[in-house]
Amino acid sequence: MKHAATGSLSCPTGVDLRHALESAGWRFTKQRAAVYGYLRAANCHPTAEEVFDAVRVQIPKISLATVYKSLEALVDCRLADKLTASDGPARYDLHSAAHYHLRCLDTGKVCDLPSAYDPNLIDKLDPGLLEDLRRQGFKVTGYRLEVLGRFQDTTAGS
Repeated sequence: MKHAATGSLSCPTGVDLRHALESAGWRFTKQRAAVYGYLRAANCHPTAEEVFDAVRVQIPKISLATVYKSLEALVDCRLADKLTASDGPARYDLHSAAHYHLRCLDTGKVCDLPSAYDPNLIDKLDPGLLEDLRRQGFKVTGYRLEVLGRFQDTTAGS
């Protein structure tokens, strides 16, 4: 997917990319627009290296450091989330609505789980858990669900 660096790209929230970057103190560049465009088109949540490989087709002289800086800018602007795991590189998610993930333990690939997000899932799993945590002085502000497994056919997760 090729985007010109015009600032006319729209963000998931309807805000234009140029405005979102500049409002957070970042410059709008064609490299950042290309990284954003790739994340918008991606089926799963890529690593910085995967973004670099894809965007380099469009901008051959882009460096891996520039891709990392572009991803940092998108995360800082709250246009993307950085998904970290203890057993692999960070991955980047442009989807702003709450949702669940699946992670392949063989490839590390992370994709959206096609299930509706349920803000009351914790209460359904353990009706007293939130109150128990409140009594311990812990305020739950959100939760994440990641289903772990392996694709039987390694090409299925590609």
